[in-house]
Amino acid sequence: MDFVVGLPRTLRKHDAIWVIVDRLTKSTHFLPIQLGDSLDKLAELYVSKIVRLHGVPVSIMSDRDPRFTSHFWESLQRALGTKLHFSTVFHPQTDGQSEKTIQTLEDMMSACIMEFKGNWDDHLPLMEFAYNNSFHSSIGMAPYEALYGRRCCSPVCWELRDYDNWKVRSWCKKLWKRYK
Repeated sequence: MDFVVGLPRTLRKHDAIWVIVDRLTKSTHFLPIQLGDSLDKLAELYVSKIVRLHGVPVSIMSDRDPRFTSHFWESLQRALGTKLHFSTVFHPQTDGQSEKTIQTLEDMMSACIMEFKGNWDDHLPLMEFAYNNSFHSSIGMAPYEALYGRRCCSPVCWELRDYDNWKVRSWCKKLWKRYK
């Protein structure tokens, strides 16, 4: 767990990304947040986006961000039965997976920032999709495949299918052109 900060504020007032990486499958969630979000709000986001989809983690590795070392966060994780592990001060490589993921996310964002026109949070779900469906040499497959045991059907697959419904076909083509 870590944060990407220093981003331009979007129309929804997001100015940071909470990056959460599963250490086993390398699957990742990119959650848009406001840097000043309360711990209550982050806890709600955590439960609604992580626990709801994946269950309660056995352990969490994070940096020593004050939000993660707070009494509230420690109490929440203790109540959930999750062990907290923190990276060593001035040695962020301890949480190397998050650092690598953040570097990839920053590369993706910088490659597309001109297209986003201040609304990078609109495109974050597709960046997460692209990341989770890209081959990772450390696990020998894409994170999606490691998590679900099968390859993901991507927009490329949509274009190859024979759709009977012209509205679906039209929508898929428009989506594909937008993100090509």
